Amino acid sequence: MRKLTYFVAVSIDGFIGDPSGDATSYMRFVDDEFLEFLKTEYPETVSAAGRRALGFDDLPNRKFDTVIQGMNSYRLGLDEGIASPYAHLREYVATRSLGTAPDPNVQLIADDLVGKVRELKAEDSPLDIWLCGGAQVAGQLRDEVDELVIKTYPVLLGSGMPMFAGVEPDVSDFALTSSRVFGNGLVVRHYVRRSANG
Repeated sequence: MRKLTYFVAVSIDGFIGDPSGDATSYMRFVDDEFLEFLKTEYPETVSAAGRRALGFDDLPNRKFDTVIQGMNSYRLGLDEGIASPYAHLREYVATRSLGTAPDPNVQLIADDLVGKVRELKAEDSPLDIWLCGGAQVAGQLRDEVDELVIKTYPVLLGSGMPMFAGVEPDVSDFALTSSRVFGNGLVVRHYVRRSANG
């Protein structure tokens, strides 16, 4: 069974962006050390355009072959004329507002997001599924998330868009499997969901 991994950037106080979802304040921490980490460990999480600009668009996918994102997340690229931001992955966008996909590599999920994710998880593949965002989609898929890779940036936003939106309070236990601190204060932590039996 493949895993769904929420690979996400957050502030110290747990927001993935300001109240509008804007996370540009995090970009100043994307330095050479962190880029080398992404290139080595998670090259597929860098957009196709970013991979070309940084000179590693030929690197194979290491962790994921599929990405799922919500419309607000997807719109960031679409508004810039980029209809397939992760062309090196199978792309799914959870949306009811788009009637047709603007790119042949992008598939739309209008209904039963959980069912589609369970279908993707059941596929036979050595690589997993990246939940890219945003908050509403993560909220709908909270119980399907098997792993969290949380990139915590050393900033406080005070308020903003949570990691999981629209969910009822419910405790889920995860085990910390690794943690890395970068020179600029950024911390990347990897968690795995604990089974019901511990």
